[in-house]
Amino acid sequence: MGSKNKLKRFKENETFKNVIQPKRQEIQEGFSLKGKWEDHFGNKNPIVLELGCGKGEYTVGLARRNPDKNFIGIDIKGARFWRGAKTALEENLHNVAFVRTQIELVDLLFDENEVAEIWITFPDPQIKYKRTKHRMTNPVFLNKYKKILGHKGLVHLKTDSEFMHGYTLGLLHGLGLEICYANHDVYKNEGSPAEVLNIQTFYENQYLEKGKPITYLQFKLN
Repeated sequence: MGSKNKLKRFKENETFKNVIQPKRQEIQEGFSLKGKWEDHFGNKNPIVLELGCGKGEYTVGLARRNPDKNFIGIDIKGARFWRGAKTALEENLHNVAFVRTQIELVDLLFDENEVAEIWITFPDPQIKYKRTKHRMTNPVFLNKYKKILGHKGLVHLKTDSEFMHGYTLGLLHGLGLEICYANHDVYKNEGSPAEVLNIQTFYENQYLEKGKPITYLQFKLN
């Protein structure tokens, strides 16, 4: 993507009512919507997050299927989720929002028990040892998710990385956490939820064209 396109998208994001772009300091000192997301959506419907949402395909796809829930995509790359935000506005999806910030701040955006579900879709597996602190299912991140998830809250991990799938599965077993469902190849092995099979991201389509299996995990942290 050219720099002109990025600048254009950044400027458009500033005009989108479904895009929230708080400064890091603002989040750390007390984010105004924490515990008050009903003020943004105008309802008390369950909140579902997509972390590292990229172009926002899952955020928008889930919102289309579930008008009785609110969906928030979080990513630091605003020029990417511009597409999802624009699509949501074009389709009058009032249950969609995007927040431009780092995932590490997620527990400062929401109050305890304020989130019903979390989707992590095709994250960077951060295979190198020095990068493990950025792996989105490491114990530090899981603790952040636990703070904001309700007691029955679910976490969904959909990835093309067998490493990420195996790492997370092993970690969950080691921590004694409840694994609700696990599938090493969702399009080959039957049983995955419709939302796993019927919503595909831009990158997922590329992986499928290369013949890479897509894995899925559903688990609880409480």
